[in-house]
Amino acid sequence: MGIGWGSLLVIGLVAVLIFGPKKLPELGKAAGNTLREFKNATKGLADDDDDKKEKAGNDGK
Repeated sequence: MGIGWGSLLVIGLVAVLIFGPKKLPELGKAAGNTLREFKNATKGLADDDDDKKEKAGNDGK
């Protein structure tokens, strides 16, 4: 199942009606920047956890 082409078209039309065609590129850019920052932050957290595990493993030897 999933979202079909018809559903995506309806969602796109509703977005254009609500926000207007001039605002959509700005909203897309803002969403992309937010997603990029979130990915970088979560990657940093995962890297920190890996570093802590490595240090804990080396201390025990």
